[in-house]
Amino acid sequence: MKRVLIAAGIIVFLAISFVIARWLSSDTAERSAVVELLRDQARGDADAMLTRLEDCRDPPCVAIVRENAKRLKAPGEVKVALFQSGTLHALREKTKPSRVVWFTPGKLTTVQCVLVRRTGNVLTGTSVSLLRVSAPIGRESSCP
Repeated sequence: MKRVLIAAGIIVFLAISFVIARWLSSDTAERSAVVELLRDQARGDADAMLTRLEDCRDPPCVAIVRENAKRLKAPGEVKVALFQSGTLHALREKTKPSRVVWFTPGKLTTVQCVLVRRTGNVLTGTSVSLLRVSAPIGRESSCP
């Protein structure tokens, strides 16, 4: 009986660990997707940015992306100084802007908002989609 209880305890522990790992990996996936978007932007590659943004097909959104790619093009590696996720630790579906402060060598920080949608849940798995990106906002500004 004692061995059965120990085995059951181990199984419960592993199941909980699995759920927590899936939950935390969504945060990492979001940050990685945003950084890739910013890298495309710093390269001046508006088409790559538009491919990553799932809800940016209307002319005003496309214009912002193209202007960002032109205006924020900068050589060097993109470094993220601050990432404030609007969907951090979401347990179920959620759509909110995430605020990112980033820079490249020799350039001042840029602050932008990226609209992020998380779908699914920790049991069935979650996915992260980037919907839109803002033009640069003030350094002390928050996302709408």
